Amino acid sequence: SCCPWVAVCCGVAGSLSPQPDDRGLIGAVPVLRVTRRGAQAVHFVETALEPGSAVLLSLDWERRFDHMQQHSGQHLITAMAERMFGFKTTSWELGRQQSVIELDTPSMTTEQMEALEQSVNEKIRERIPVTVRELAADDSEVETVRSRGLPGDHTGPVRVVDIEGIDSNMCCGTHVSNLSDLQVIKLLCTEKGKKNKTNLVFLAGNRVLKSVEQSHRTEKTLTSLLNVHAGLTICGAAFSLFFQNNLNLLRDIAVLIARDFKSKPVQSPLFVLHRKEGDSEFMNIIANEIGKEDTLLFLTVGDEKEAGLFLLAGSVEAVENLGPRVAELLEGKGAGKRGRYQGKATKMSRRGEVQALLQEFISQQRDEA
Repeated sequence: SCCPWVAVCCGVAGSLSPQPDDRGLIGAVPVLRVTRRGAQAVHFVETALEPGSAVLLSLDWERRFDHMQQHSGQHLITAMAERMFGFKTTSWELGRQQSVIELDTPSMTTEQMEALEQSVNEKIRERIPVTVRELAADDSEVETVRSRGLPGDHTGPVRVVDIEGIDSNMCCGTHVSNLSDLQVIKLLCTEKGKKNKTNLVFLAGNRVLKSVEQSHRTEKTLTSLLNVHAGLTICGAAFSLFFQNNLNLLRDIAVLIARDFKSKPVQSPLFVLHRKEGDSEFMNIIANEIGKEDTLLFLTVGDEKEAGLFLLAGSVEAVENLGPRVAELLEGKGAGKRGRYQGKATKMSRRGEVQALLQEFISQQRDEA
């Protein structure tokens, strides 16, 4: 790219998956967002800039390099999964903490995942180059690279990212120049996907190191809580008991929260609660215990500003109307039935906006009544 700011997307068969945009400063003004309009990168900034003035552009390199590692890691995993097992990639998502590749297979065994992880890390150790080339749109070679086709507003040459001897993919994303820059790839788990597909969850590069550090801190905290000698690790039985006790305590807290609400002489038509340590069962217990269709419940757990889980419960009509809008505000995904809508969110900092939306809906319902 001739510009250090990038708003990009990566084409894979069957889906168009975005790589998050770059951030940084234009002079001293923070860049809040970058989007693509045709061949132009449009910048959203915190304050207006003086037209024609000379400015210094400062790129958030840590963010950019993280995205490069995850994106090149996805290309490598996708290529090797298809080469080894015939599993085609139908979409992928570069998440804030983990990334997910959707594979066109109903299942993936533990042995296959271990073999794939070993193979991609072997390729990293081989220090294989990653190069970028541009082809004319009418070049016959365009038809030989992995792609889902060009966007409707595309103009100019076609950008192809090559992992030497492994993969050629039409892509306008940012990538490392050598697989060694990925450092390491860890395949975490698989999850059941949509339409008989499998989601493969992975980390690449610095995210693996951060995950190990977080696990180490968690183990130290648990060791301290259980009063185990600092030189020992927690045995399986003790950890299981500690974990189960925590779950039981959370369930008890959920029941008490619901009973406290029901005991009030006048109950609000909107019940909102956030708890960092909760889980989906915690939220469902509260919803089951309250169990009143004339009360709209908005429950969230997890990080107060970033990723977490949410649940909206109430009348079938209200939940069907509001559920998708709540997911959109929280920049997440969800599904629902029979008066419940729940899912994952990436912008928990927008809970206040959701509460305002729900309060407005309740006010409108009162006015119509």
